[in-house]
Amino acid sequence: MRPVYYRQSRTQSSEQYQIMDGDETLGHLDLHFTPSEVYGTLVLEREMGEEDILALREHIDDDLVESADVVREDFVLRVYLGRELGLGLYSDAISEDELPTDGHDGDWA
Repeated sequence: MRPVYYRQSRTQSSEQYQIMDGDETLGHLDLHFTPSEVYGTLVLEREMGEEDILALREHIDDDLVESADVVREDFVLRVYLGRELGLGLYSDAISEDELPTDGHDGDWA
């Protein structure tokens, strides 16, 4: 597996990504950076074995956490299994016609 990350949003201390494996969405990731730790929440769209989750965590650590130039003592990741409901995204400013169909086309984020 070689995940591809599509950033959905970014603040001074956090980032949000859609994680893809080819044409398949693996899940969604929120990262929160503190002065000494990085906390992540990963919501997978399909079940994965523990070895695959650990490999994905390592990819996330190498690709996103380590490259963020944040000195950290620990990377804590919580993993959940879930799926989007309804539109999946509710917004005051974005109409249903403007929503990306694959989570990474368009520049609305």
